[in-house]
Parts: sequence; structure tokens; C-alpha cells
Amino acid sequence: MRKIDLNNFQVATSETARDINSRIMLNLVRKHQPLSRADLMRRSGLQRSTVSVITEQLISEHWLREGAVGQALRGRRPTFLHLNENRAGIFGINIQPVTTDIALANLSGHFLAQESMPTPASSDKFVKQVSRRIRELRKEHPQMAYEGIGVSLPGRVDLSSQKLVFAPNLGWREMDLKVQLENATGLPVDLENAANACALSEFWFGKHAEVVRNLIVVTVSEGIGVGMILNGQLVRGTSGMAGEFGHVTINENGPKCGCGNHGCWEVYASNSAAVRYYSEAKSSDRNGKTNSPKQPAAKTFENVLQLAEQGDPKAAEALNRMAHYLGKGIAMLIAGLAPDVIVVVGDVARAWDKVGPIVTDVVKQRSSTHATTKIMASGLVPQPRLRGIIALVLQRHFGAPTTA
Repeated sequence: MRKIDLNNFQVATSETARDINSRIMLNLVRKHQPLSRADLMRRSGLQRSTVSVITEQLISEHWLREGAVGQALRGRRPTFLHLNENRAGIFGINIQPVTTDIALANLSGHFLAQESMPTPASSDKFVKQVSRRIRELRKEHPQMAYEGIGVSLPGRVDLSSQKLVFAPNLGWREMDLKVQLENATGLPVDLENAANACALSEFWFGKHAEVVRNLIVVTVSEGIGVGMILNGQLVRGTSGMAGEFGHVTINENGPKCGCGNHGCWEVYASNSAAVRYYSEAKSSDRNGKTNSPKQPAAKTFENVLQLAEQGDPKAAEALNRMAHYLGKGIAMLIAGLAPDVIVVVGDVARAWDKVGPIVTDVVKQRSSTHATTKIMASGLVPQPRLRGIIALVLQRHFGAPTTA
């Protein structure tokens, strides 16, 4: 049961009801197109007159377009409706410590353009380079109107100030990225952390059952992030810092984390942890003067994955150790939140045939409620951060309106 916030509520009006019904119909067409007006009436449960009025409004506003005419055994032949995918464009920007991805998508989330660039060391240079490229892309697609820009960040954004306040792996100072980008491009900007973007991507574009309303995404890269969809809503917390499970201490005497604490979950279960495990094993070999075959040093997680695929036992052990700690953290999430699905996103998904069983075994040992949660690796939704941040912008028209 959802409690009405008596300090922040909106009285329902006829316009509110029409807005809700309009969004329902937009989403039905988006997901099941092509649909006739009769299909919309059956799927929505709305009266024929309501469907007719809202449909005509959505067509006049260019959200929907009419397509082919269907066959009918008797009576009027139905005209099928489609989402007008190219009504507007959305820019998605995925910032990572090394590279930044930029994409232009339509209303269906399909990419019309995509490219990457090195992430500048300073936020000022970033704004200049990205805004210049966005202006160029707009000139290349002059036929489109533009809804806005979504930005995925490897850190947390304060909800009240909309400033980047916590990004230990990025190295940028606290900044007002939203205002700077809006001033430079003239478009509205929405910011979100990478884990939440991935959660939105899975929720909007993933192939999950309709009944899935509680979904958690664990992003595994240089750190660990957690995005939570609970009861169908993205969970941000009061300040926007909800989901920082990667910085929960699991060993007070563990290695120092980028956040300043010691023994955080991401210190043990991230890509960086696997690289460290491999390096420690190689160092142990050298100190012990073993006669194991010489292997190249693993400077990146990609190296560890490649070495494991080539049969390097130390790389395989590094992945196993990473998987063990990944399972520990996931067991904590399941015990505390009992989601329908947990999706692991990141390069580790490539080795899920080896990593997955270890994660599952650890979870079984540590959580009594594990049987109700499905654990899987992402792979169905390409570019999850970009698609999720595009979904964030799409929510302005396709998401549930903010009401009491």
C-alpha cells in the first residue's frame, strides 16, 4: 500500500486522468505495435469514446501514426497504429573513467548514431567536447526535434542540487554538470548513476516477464554499483545515494577503497579485484620461485578474461575468487530486498558459464530466500548504460506521472 504524502500531493483532475490514460495507451502501442483502436480498447479496458479521443490527440501531436488497414470479417476495417519513432531524438551520454560513449536514439530506443571518445581529465573540457559533438549531430539530423540529454555517471548525483557529488573512480570534483550542459546545448539534461541507468535499461528493454516488478542490477566494472527497481519504481533514496552497496564494508581490515574506507565489497568483487588477485598470484610464484610456465602480466580485466579462456590456472582462480565475493554481496541483496530478478552487468558476463555457478552456490549457502530470486547475467540488452539513460528521458512521456 502506498501512503499519500500530505506534504507533497497533487489533487486528481480530469486532466490527470487523461494524462494517465494517454501514457497507458502510448506504452501499449510501444510494446505491442501495430495495434488497432479496438485492440487498445480491449487491452486497456477503456471505453471506446475515451480511446477514440485520446488516439486522435496522440496522432495530432505526432506521438502515434496510422499505418496499414487490416482485414475484418464484418464491419469497419481497422487501421493499425504505430509509435511515431522519429518524432523526437534523445541523446544518451555514458561517462566512464577512460572512455565516454555518445548516442542519438529515437523514441523506441534504437540508436541512429553512436560513437566513443576518450574521457577528458577535467569536467570543463568534457562539457566543451560533448556539447560540440551534440551540436554537430543535430545538424546531421535536422528533421528531428530533440527531447533532451540523459547522462550516465560512474558516481552519485544529489537529487536536490543535481550535482555530481560522489564519483571516486572518475576523479572529477563536485560539479554542476546539468546546468553546464544545458547552457552549452540548450537542451534539458537528466543525470543518473550508471547502476540506476542499467536498472532502467533492463526494466524498459529487457525480456523479463510482465510480473517482474522488483529487479536489481549489479554493475561490475572498476567498481560495483547497484540499481534497484522495487514495486516498479526506481529507488534513489532521499539524497539520491541509495544503492551504494559496493561501498559496504565486508572486512574492516581489507584493502583501502577509492572511497577512503577499507574492505568495501567492490574491493573484493570488482574487475580491479580480479586483476589484483592475478597479480598477487604471479608475485607469489616469483617469490616462491616456482617453475610454472611464464605468462604475461594482466594489466586489465580484459587480460584476465583472455588468460582464463586460454587455460591459465591463475587467471581462472582470480575469476573464481572474484565470483565468490560477488556471491557474498548478492546474497546480502537477496536477504534484504528479496527481488524477483538480479541481473549482473559487465564484462564478467562473458565468463558467466564459470562465474555464475560459483555465485549461485555462495548465495545458496548464505541466503535462505534465494529460491525466489533468479540470478542472471545481462546480454539481452546491448549498451545497457546508454539505453537506460535514454529510458530516463523517455519516462517524461511514457513513465507514470508524478501524482499523490
